[in-house]
Amino acid sequence: MLFDAPVIAPARGLDPAWLDYNGHLNMAYYNVVFDKAVDHAFELLGCGAGYLAARSMSFFTAESHVCYLRELKRDALVTASVQILDFDAKRVHLFQELRHVDGWLSATSETLALHIDMKGPKVAPMPDDILAKVSQMASAHDALPRPVQAGRSIGIKRAQPGGTD
Repeated sequence: MLFDAPVIAPARGLDPAWLDYNGHLNMAYYNVVFDKAVDHAFELLGCGAGYLAARSMSFFTAESHVCYLRELKRDALVTASVQILDFDAKRVHLFQELRHVDGWLSATSETLALHIDMKGPKVAPMPDDILAKVSQMASAHDALPRPVQAGRSIGIKRAQPGGTD
């Protein structure tokens, strides 16, 4: 299976209800656009909404860091990218860019997602087939330059030999 590097979600407009009294996208809704892009990437990996229904597993955001760089106004059309920076059996470290369709960068987001067994709910390893797809997507993303903004506050802390994670 081949994956785009980075994964680009389809272009979308802004819901007028997402605008604040300053006439631009409210800070909370940047996260909505980023989240929809992650949903798109997870669908490609086979772990979207159907994954929850079929396997009682999902992903939860453990941490997210957004940088707001340029405001988006009412009629903006945007795309959001998703790049896997790192992963292990239970976690995926993502970096995203939100761009106006004209190409300029509006915001970035760095996120740590946890794989969840909803029967707990508790953090649990991904099934082998999903982990293999995440690995394939991450391999495609390894060819991308690492964003200079990445890693300021989020990362996968690996256990030392003999320790637990």
